[in-house]
Amino acid sequence: MQRLKEFYRKYLSRINAYWLVTIGFVALTFTAGDSNLYKRYTYDEKIRSLEKEIKFYEEEIEVNSKKLNDLHTDKEGLERFAREEYFMKKPNEDIFIIRKK
Repeated sequence: MQRLKEFYRKYLSRINAYWLVTIGFVALTFTAGDSNLYKRYTYDEKIRSLEKEIKFYEEEIEVNSKKLNDLHTDKEGLERFAREEYFMKKPNEDIFIIRKK
């Protein structure tokens, strides 16, 4: 206890006690516990990135659902999809694949 009083007299006696308590409280909230400000900030960042990812995948699901619905309802669209994606062909035709660099 004597060391604590000596430390206070030597270094902290010039600082107002209210400021000292305020600084201690701020330091405590930044570092102590599971809900400190740094962790809350990192959790908020993680939540924002996951929400962006959810939005992206919801848009992808919507686009793919529309494509799947088109494939189920349109026979010509299904044939075009099979030709473009899986390089399927009719028995009497030749296919030339041109790839862009």
